[in-house]
Amino acid sequence: MKIVVTGTRGIPNIMGGVETHCEELFPRIANKGYDVTIIRRKSYIKDSFTQYKGVKLIDIETPKKKSFEAIIHTFKAILKAKSLKADIVHIHAIGPALLTPFARLLGMKVVFTHHGPDYDRDKWGFAAKVMLKLGERMGTIFANEVIVISNVINNILIRKYHRKDCHLIYNGVPNPEICDYPEYFNKLGIEKGKYILGMCRFVPEKNLHHLVEAFTKIDSKGCKLVLAGDTDFEDDYSMSLKRTAQEHGVILTGFIKGKKLHSLLTHARCFVLPSSHEGLPIALLEAMSYHLPVIVSNIPANLEVGLKKNAYFQVGNINELADKLQNNINNPYCTINYDMSKYNWDNIANQLSIIYNKLK
Repeated sequence: MKIVVTGTRGIPNIMGGVETHCEELFPRIANKGYDVTIIRRKSYIKDSFTQYKGVKLIDIETPKKKSFEAIIHTFKAILKAKSLKADIVHIHAIGPALLTPFARLLGMKVVFTHHGPDYDRDKWGFAAKVMLKLGERMGTIFANEVIVISNVINNILIRKYHRKDCHLIYNGVPNPEICDYPEYFNKLGIEKGKYILGMCRFVPEKNLHHLVEAFTKIDSKGCKLVLAGDTDFEDDYSMSLKRTAQEHGVILTGFIKGKKLHSLLTHARCFVLPSSHEGLPIALLEAMSYHLPVIVSNIPANLEVGLKKNAYFQVGNINELADKLQNNINNPYCTINYDMSKYNWDNIANQLSIIYNKLK
C-alpha cells in the first residue's frame, strides 16, 4: 500500500507539533511494510535526505508565506501523490484539509488527522480563520477516515458536523533520553535543577509573555527561566517576546533538538506551558516522560491529560501562574511518575495501520 503524507513542513528536525508527530510515527509505519512518502516544504529543509528511517522524502518548492504556503504545498503534494499512484493521501491539520475533496476527485482515498482547531490561534486574521474553518469542514465531511488526537476535538466534530466515526488516537511521546551536557549548560549559564523550562514556538497563543511576566514577579532564589524554541515567521510578537525576555535575564536557546533538548528536559526544575490553545501538546507529554513537575493552563486539551489539580492555573491569570512558580521554587527539587501508556508511539502506529488496512 502506497501512502503519501502532506500537511507537515517535513521531517526530520523541523520545529512543530505536527512535524514531531510525523517524525515519530511514519518511520514506524514504514517499518510495518507500508510504502510511505512525506512531501516536504523545501523552504524549511536544511538537509539533502531522500529517505529517513525507511520513509521516502520529496521536496517541493512553496513560498514561505504564513497565509498561503500550506494550501499551495498541499495542492502540489496531492498532484505529486497522484503521479506516484498513491493509494492513500494522509493529510495533517485543518488548513491542508481544505483540499480533501480534490484528492478524492483524483481517485485517492484520504485519511485526515485533525490536530486542533487552528482557527482559534491568535496569529490568524478573519479571512484565514474562515478558510481554516472551511478546511475543517472539508476534511471532516469528505475524508474516508478521520483521526482526532483528543476527545476535545472529537466532540467538536460530533457537534459541528455530526461525524461520529472518528478515530481517537492520541499524540505520542518517545522514551526519554536521560543525559548530561555540562558544556551546553556552561554555555547557557545554568545549573541542574535550578531552572524552569518553557518549550514551544514563539507565537501569541502559547502565552510565553505571560510566563516571562510571571517570572519577574517571584523571588527566583537563583533559579533561571529557559525558553527553548523560536518562530517560523519573525513578527512583532516574537521580536517583542525576545526583547522582553532578554531584558529580564531569560535564557533563549533557539530551536533545539537532540542532546541539547534532552539534557534540558533531564534536569529542569519544572516545565511550564501557559497556552490559550492546544490540540494535545507533545511538549507537555515530553516533559511528563522526563518526570518533570508541570504547570499548565487549564484549557480543555491540557485538562484532558488528567494532571493533578495543583498542576493547573487559570489561563491568562499571571498572578496565579507566579504563585505556582514560587511554590515550585520554594519546595525541594523533585520528580513525578506519570502513566504514559496511552502515549506510546508503537501502539499509535498499530492503531493507524488498522485504519489504513480498512481502506484496502
